[in-house]
Parts: sequence; C-alpha cells; structure tokens
Amino acid sequence: MKNRIDELVNLLNEANYNYYVLDKPTITDQEYDKYLRELIDLEERYPDLKREDSPSIRVGGEVIDSFNKIVHEIPMLSLSNVFNEEEILDFNQRVVKEAGEQEYVAELKIDGLSVSLLYEKGKLVRAATRGDGVTGEDITHNVKTIKSIPLTLKEPLDIEVRGEIYMSKKSFEKINQEKAKNNEELFANPRNAAAGSIRQLDSSIAAKRGLDSFLYHLPNAAKYGITTHYDALMFLKKLGFVVNPNIRKVKTVQELLEFIEYWTDKRDTLPYEIDGIVIKVNDLNNQERLGFTAKYPKWATAYKFPAQLVLTKLKDIIFSVGRTGQVTPNAVLEPVILMGSTISAATLHNEDYVKENDFRIGDIVAIKKAGDVIPEVVESIVERRTGDEIPFVMTKTCPICHSNLVRKESESAYYCVNPNCDAKRIEGLIHFVSRDAMNIEGFGDKIVEDFYNRGYLKYFSDYYILGNVKRELKELEGFGEKSISNLLDSIEDSKKRSLENLLFALGIRYVGKKTAKLLAMHYQTMDNLLNTDYDELVNIPDIGDAIAKSVEDTIHDNDFLKEIDLLKSHGLNMTYLGKKVNSNVMFADKTFVLTGSLSKLSRDEASLEIENRGGKTTSSVTKKTDVVIVGDKPGSKYDKAISLGITVWNEDEFINNLGM
Repeated sequence: MKNRIDELVNLLNEANYNYYVLDKPTITDQEYDKYLRELIDLEERYPDLKREDSPSIRVGGEVIDSFNKIVHEIPMLSLSNVFNEEEILDFNQRVVKEAGEQEYVAELKIDGLSVSLLYEKGKLVRAATRGDGVTGEDITHNVKTIKSIPLTLKEPLDIEVRGEIYMSKKSFEKINQEKAKNNEELFANPRNAAAGSIRQLDSSIAAKRGLDSFLYHLPNAAKYGITTHYDALMFLKKLGFVVNPNIRKVKTVQELLEFIEYWTDKRDTLPYEIDGIVIKVNDLNNQERLGFTAKYPKWATAYKFPAQLVLTKLKDIIFSVGRTGQVTPNAVLEPVILMGSTISAATLHNEDYVKENDFRIGDIVAIKKAGDVIPEVVESIVERRTGDEIPFVMTKTCPICHSNLVRKESESAYYCVNPNCDAKRIEGLIHFVSRDAMNIEGFGDKIVEDFYNRGYLKYFSDYYILGNVKRELKELEGFGEKSISNLLDSIEDSKKRSLENLLFALGIRYVGKKTAKLLAMHYQTMDNLLNTDYDELVNIPDIGDAIAKSVEDTIHDNDFLKEIDLLKSHGLNMTYLGKKVNSNVMFADKTFVLTGSLSKLSRDEASLEIENRGGKTTSSVTKKTDVVIVGDKPGSKYDKAISLGITVWNEDEFINNLGM
C-alpha cells in the first residue's frame, strides 16, 4: 500500500504544480478528484502511511484554539505609495540620484493579504500574516489547504518566501451566493473574504473558500546566488511557487508608464482584483545600497490606481464622537457599490470641509475611495439639485451627552469636553485594546460597547477585573467557557506589554504610536514620566509645544493618576522593555543621515545602533542634521553635507565612535 500511496501523492502533487505553476493541466478535474478520493480512502485505512506533503491536507480539518504570535526575523515592511505620473518620476529621480539609472520590475499589486512562508528542508513548516510588520499570526493550518502553495518544494531548501493570498472574483461570487441563500451577511469584497477565510480556527472552512496565492519576494536572495529580483521570481517559480505571469522588466520610465497605463485600462479583465502596480529596482545590490526608511524600502513603491468615482444620494449628515472627544460629521449615503464594496457611509472630516464643498442633505454626490481604501465624499453635483436640499449646520452640542461643544483655536474641529461622555469612554476603551496599543484579542467594537452598556467596563482598569463577572459573561450570547478563557488569557498577557504600548493605549492627546515610543525610550518608566514637566518635555527632540502641553496636563490630572495607580495594582508593566539607550556624547540628541553602502552593518542595524546611543536618523540632509555617515558611493547627500558644513564620518569613524 505504501507504494500506491506514494504514487498517488506524487501524481497529485505534480498535477498541482502543472496546473497552478505552469498553467498546463495534465489531468482532468474528474481524474484529480478520483485519485484524491482513492488516496483519502487509503490514508484512512493506513493512517501510519500518510505523508506530510499529502494533497489530502488540502481539504482541511485541523482546528486550533487561537492564533499564535510569530516574530518575523526580517520585518515585513509595507510600501510607500505614488498616485500619479509626477510622483513616479520623483521616485525614479530619487533612485537615480542615489544609485544611478536602474532597470525596474513592474508587478500587478494583488488586492489580498500578505503572507510569509517558511520551509525547512523543502517542507512547509510555518505560514504567518504580516501583522504589524514585526509580529504576525500563525496561519499554517489554513495555508496548507491552499492548493497553489506547495507543501514540498522541488528542492530540499531552508527558505523563507513572501507573497499574497487572495480570493478570485469567481470564488468570491460563489461564496456570497451561498451566504445569500443562508440569509448570512455578505462579504464586502474579495480581500475581506480572503482575510476572513484565512483567520478561521477550523481549516476545513478555509479549504472550502477557494483561496489562491502569488509569491513575489525572496528576502535573502543573495544566499542562493541570485543577483536580481526578476531572477528571484524565476527561482521561486522553479521551486514550485505560483508567480504572477504579468510581470515585466522595464529599462526606462516611459516603458513603466506604458505598463501602468495598459493595466489601468485592463484591470477589470483579470480574474482577481488588483489595486495598483508595484515598482521594484531589479538589481539586488542596488536595493541594498538604497536601503530603507523607518517604514518603507527606498528601492520600491506602489502606484495606486486612480480612485473610481460613483454617484449616490447624501441622505443625511449625522455626528459621531471619537475617543479624544472630537465630533465629526458623517455622510449617510444611499448604498452604492464602489470598487467591490457596498458603501453607505463616509466621513465628512469637519465643519470647514463640509462648508467649503457646500454639501447639502439631499444632494447627489460623487464618492471615491481614498487610496482605494477609505470612502470619501468629494463633490456635490450642483446641477442635479432640485431646491429641496437642506444646507449643513454644524451641531453645537454633543450628539451623545448633549453638553456644549468647544472649537479649539487654530483647529477646524469641535470637541466634547465632558469627561463622562459615554461615546468618548467607549471609543477610548476600544482604542485601549487595539493592536498597536495593549493588543487584547477578542474585543470587537460591539463587544466593548455592550460590556460598557452592561456596566462591566467604564475605565481602562476594568478590563483587568472582568474575571470577577465571569459567571455573568457566560450568560451572554456567543460567550462559552473557551471563549471567555481565551479573552481572560489575552487580558492577562497584555500586562506584559512595554511602556510605549500603554502610553499609546491611554489615549493622551497628540501622543501617537511613534511619540509614545519616544517618551518610553526617554523616560524608561511611568514614574519617571509622571515626574517630568513641560520644560523638560519640550526639550526632547521631536516633542513640540502641543505634545508637551498635552502630556503635562494629563500627568497632573487626578483621574489619570488614579487610573495609573489602579493599573499598577493589577500588575501591568510600567517599564520600557526595548533595548536600553546607552547615552553616548557622540550620539545623544543628535540627528544622523546615512548615505552610501556600508560594508560592516546594514542600514537598519546602523540606525538601531544610533538610536541605542540616544541619537536618531532621518533620510534628508538639512541644516538641523548633525552628522552625515558616508559609505561607498554616497551620492548627493554627501555633497549637500559638505556645502552646509555638516560633520561627515566615514564608515571606519562611525564604527570607532560606536565603540565596536
């Protein structure tokens, strides 16, 4: 029986390779199904003979309790965006200045979700989402059900590859037809459907969703003797991965623009959704030379297609309250499909935006998706007015607590200043558990609002005493023993978060994710921060007047201090857990720019060493730059540093000053 099982596994895996990778089917669907049924039958009778790479795994069946966290050894960075020809030319000009004329690879930007695949000795051992770029979720059990992703490679390599999981238009339509028959809520678009499918705990559900994949990146291609991105893609295809066939090497910007124009017109003819074109420098040495910003690779960018406009009726304008108390006007729209999603609401930003555009209730308006993502009302079709339209009037009271609103000086926004406003509290509680804050899983917006209305949540510290109402939670719909246990475990786990997560979670005005980390690195502990003042805060690089005032006001607020004491009593970490800053007079409070290729450290490593010594790095040379560090072929930044009289270190001086 082992010989027959091996024969069937090899036959079916080869059929998958020919169908998905080479696009040359060698057997019919009926033959494939017949062989698969025979294999499953044999594996049920002889379970000890089932192979790890058996295509029977594709039908799913593995069920997990929750998604484990995966830390990416190499961060999965997102791409910068360009939106028009001028910005494409600017991108090319920046590349040419630093690395000379380049050959690019242009690729279709698949509208799906990013995935990292790890193979050991040619066997798939782990699949993970992008997450926040540093930490993702383990989705191996679901990825194994995707037929276009090989379980075993053509070569027994240890390798990590990255790509996109997506849902075809055909699979999307089929799923929504089934949902409609069952009176279930429809998926808004293929991307949401793919994301929802890949995050199922039961892999048999994902297996039925018709997910697919394209691979587009090999993080450490040089390890395999590869020197260009295009060759890396061909190497991935050789190993058994599906690489999008619509890629093109372009030697000039004009060729690139022609490629973009072609697919802008033809995107609707594809069997899957795309939302732009990815542009990458082909030469991997030049990619290394160009390096990265804090968020993006400088050797790649994504051109986003112009947003499609559709017309619909502005039925009403209502007001919502955010966690900071800002009251925002929102459009209630007659539902309309825009780029695959049903849109019935959109933000109108603030009073000034509505009045400047003269949006009126009853207007026919044009809406688009900003960056192909966020719905936005862009104009009223004035010639379609009947005279019955109602001019906009900004509310002067909070729509929730009805207290008077205050418009801040130099701002266009109105704020509810009532500290006990229910809407502010709910939004703040939702923010507290969000991914970049305390990252407590299991709390959707509706659950937080429900818990608030039931009296279980009012303050942030209430999350940490939810175990006291465990019996009451069991009586709520959808809350069984397992789900409550997972919820409480996630709450307990959040106590270990670093100080910057807590500072961001607390919702201090003007303190976003970056500023929270800056404060955490500078003060190291919550107590140190609580003992600071405006004069000290405002002297920290990148902490301006508004942030300093906001932080000072907050740390002297009695209610805030009481909340901190409660969180301490529940065992929350109040310390920065990142690498300690070893203040060094050569680096502390100074701004550095890296240019050219370094031989002993990567750009990211060099930036981290600078930050660990109290300095910071930026990408542009200005009068505020203290030191420019130059490697091989430094380019225009070196010339600008000389012209401005800025201190220049070569790589040896840099390494020596680091003390390495």
